[in-house]
Amino acid sequence: MRRHSLVLVGLLAFVTFGFMEAARSQRSQQSGATDNTQKAPSAPAPSHDISGIWSPARGPGAGIQANGVAAMPDDGKPEHTPPYSAAGLKALQAHKPLYGQRAVFPSNLSNDPRDECDPLGFPRADFYQIRYEQFVQTDREIVVLYEYEKRWRSIWLDRELPKEVPDTRWYGYSVGKWADDNTLVVQTIGFNGEPRAWLDETGRPISDEAKVEERFHRGDHDSMDWTVTIDDPQMYTKPWVAMNKFPMKLEPKDFDIWGTYQQEMICAPSDIKAYNDSIGGSEYESK
Repeated sequence: MRRHSLVLVGLLAFVTFGFMEAARSQRSQQSGATDNTQKAPSAPAPSHDISGIWSPARGPGAGIQANGVAAMPDDGKPEHTPPYSAAGLKALQAHKPLYGQRAVFPSNLSNDPRDECDPLGFPRADFYQIRYEQFVQTDREIVVLYEYEKRWRSIWLDRELPKEVPDTRWYGYSVGKWADDNTLVVQTIGFNGEPRAWLDETGRPISDEAKVEERFHRGDHDSMDWTVTIDDPQMYTKPWVAMNKFPMKLEPKDFDIWGTYQQEMICAPSDIKAYNDSIGGSEYESK
């Protein structure tokens, strides 16, 4: 029982902290609050280099994106509604998310694939829990290390994007090209889609026919913005922007990602079972 209680307390603390972070970030954005502290100008951005540990410039909570992608939150506003195709609407209606306008309760009613500890997959990894991400760069590739679930993907710099890949992958096949000294354009294809993976927390769909473009623009040494465009002719009638120049800031070289929260964001079936056993009740029983 003691172990179960510890797991329960830890998970509840993690969820509570995440929502507090998101709320603080949202209040800051809505109020237009700025940091008036005088800061020294940043050095120029190095050429053809986005390596380092990056975090949301508005604070870790800005990258949680629980209520949908940053540029198109699921808030009911027409301007934030993606251009669904008939197939896209059908897939959306079949999804039962825990967040957004169509959120279900209790949690066991959800059919989110990640509830089974499946990987988030791509591009959803760009749209959930973007607190701290590390980019490790060589002359051949950039490895993106996602904090959530400790997943990673390769962005190849030494080849062209294939017309198709033999088999789909959770995180797809990515190729990057430098548009200029400080802008990397990445194209990704061949990732798992419906029904194995969703696009975001609110149940928006993605198919394995999609092509995703990311643009990483490093404005100076310490800042970078991140734009993600979805082009999925099966689920949407035209391309649309999911993150629009999302601001990121560079962390110090000795920054310890795992020491920040004193916990790892890992989906462990044993911990989930312990959590469910601790709180009990039919609403939390397995599907």
